[in-house]
Amino acid sequence: MTYLERAKDLYAQMDQGNIMDAFEHYYHENVVVIEADGQERHGKDAQRRAIEEWMDSVDEMHGGATEHVTSNEAEGVTMVQSFTDVTIRGERMPFREIAVQEWEGDQIIREAFFYFVPAEMQREMADEAARAK
Repeated sequence: MTYLERAKDLYAQMDQGNIMDAFEHYYHENVVVIEADGQERHGKDAQRRAIEEWMDSVDEMHGGATEHVTSNEAEGVTMVQSFTDVTIRGERMPFREIAVQEWEGDQIIREAFFYFVPAEMQREMADEAARAK
């Protein structure tokens, strides 16, 4: 299987709602995941908890899709652009995300996320974070 085929399969499984099964299959035990804000999670257990927490925070899923998948087979890197429209803690939050995945064999060893959140939501999130401090 090529890296492109692996990435497409990973996202096809997630699009079908098999998020945790896809995660267990395609992520390395020592994965490092970097969020757009620079926060890093080290290890499969830490990323599993983050996914579970995110899924628990979703009040309603309105839609989403995998839009583009590409790869650099020689470097073992895939990039995926996706769209998600969810309600989290009562707030509807549509966003577009790009994931850059570095593969070691059949599994992702490093993943970095870049995403676009509408400006109004960014202000609200910043205000909420400031109040929490």
